[in-house]
Amino acid sequence: MFDNLSDKLELAFKDLSGQGRITELNIANSVKEIRRALVGADVNYKIAKEFTDTVKDKALGERNVLKSVSPGQLMVKIVQDELIELMGGQSVGINIKANPGIILISGLQGSGKTTFTAKLAKYLKEKKNKTPLMVACDVYRPAAVDQLEVLGGQIGVPVYKNLESKDPVQIAQEAVQMAKGNHDVVIVDTAGRLAVDEVMMDEIGNIKAGINPTETLFVVDSMTGQDAVNTAKAFNDVINFDGVVLTKLDGDTRGGAALTIKYTVGKPIKFISTGEKLDTIDVFHPDRMAQRILGMGDIVSFVEKAQEQFDEKEAARLEKKIRKNKFDFNDFKSQIAQIKRMGNIQDLMKMIPGFNKIAKQVGDIDDSAFDKVEAIIDSMTPYERANPEVINTSRKNRLAKGSGNGIIEVNQFLRQFDQMRKMMHQMTKQQGGPGGQAAAIKRSGLRKKRKKKRR
Repeated sequence: MFDNLSDKLELAFKDLSGQGRITELNIANSVKEIRRALVGADVNYKIAKEFTDTVKDKALGERNVLKSVSPGQLMVKIVQDELIELMGGQSVGINIKANPGIILISGLQGSGKTTFTAKLAKYLKEKKNKTPLMVACDVYRPAAVDQLEVLGGQIGVPVYKNLESKDPVQIAQEAVQMAKGNHDVVIVDTAGRLAVDEVMMDEIGNIKAGINPTETLFVVDSMTGQDAVNTAKAFNDVINFDGVVLTKLDGDTRGGAALTIKYTVGKPIKFISTGEKLDTIDVFHPDRMAQRILGMGDIVSFVEKAQEQFDEKEAARLEKKIRKNKFDFNDFKSQIAQIKRMGNIQDLMKMIPGFNKIAKQVGDIDDSAFDKVEAIIDSMTPYERANPEVINTSRKNRLAKGSGNGIIEVNQFLRQFDQMRKMMHQMTKQQGGPGGQAAAIKRSGLRKKRKKKRR
């Protein structure tokens, strides 16, 4: 996502590295490269020029104010601020306060509306404690209803359908009536077309008028670049939607849609979606996206993903085992599973400040990166998993054959596991006692108070 744009912006900032101060001369080349990077990312030239003109004016205006900041750092900060502003300034939530809240999904055919409908239902169910109902209103595309039902079965969300009716307005109205008292959110999946046409617009307009949704979302394929922005504008002129959803951000996207759709249409991006997995949906945060584009990572999103998988009881159990140096292969495998649930490993690496370049150098990384390790652990007996120290040469040979690895790979993994185990044990000892470092600080404070009282 935005890798090409990030690389070009980095080169643009390098022109200012080593410069003592910002001048009209040395900033001109950087601004020109930034504009080229934006146009290369499929940003409209007029918008790119306006953006870089603003950046230039601000940089020249602040050159004598922030003397302690290097020209390169100043330029990065200004570009970051302007990117945030260009993409909307702040995140905007969806309106589901009515009973039920009604969300109408619109967009072109192939933009990923049906998959997004299921992703949104899963998100609302698991993260917002809602009881959603999905509605199949695509009465044209073969197997559209079946697709939504299959997705609904995967996430445990019911789907309303009426195979006897070819009237999407009727189907949507029936679903809303049925939802009252049973579901607090209704998500209506509608038909798409290959292009914007009057029939499609009339139909989506009639559905909107018939159910009066609290939220209308336009789903757009971000891989279509500036065309996505133009399509969104055409839709908005007719149905006046409330927000945009960008799908397929994991593909070969140049970023033009994400950067300029808010500027062009005047409606915020509310969600972004990557891949086909039903948990790959995120609320859109302009500030976090700007940080990713500039290669700064996104540590807030990383922490949020980690917290979603955090189990306090499990963490306490593991801490006790680590403290006693009893961390075993069962524990290690459970941690691998936890990391996998957080999402794509390479995307996670890019969220950590400083790891963006490493992720690029390493290349494609996915869940298969753990396959070799998991195969070795799966080849162990229950006793070996619980007692790592018993694995001797004959057991190593059996593990190599059982996992399809060489003895070198098995020895390397066991050595790394042993080093990690010792390091974890040492760290918990330094933190001192149950509860780790925080508890140690708290105990220290209590001791100081007691000494003062004795005096």
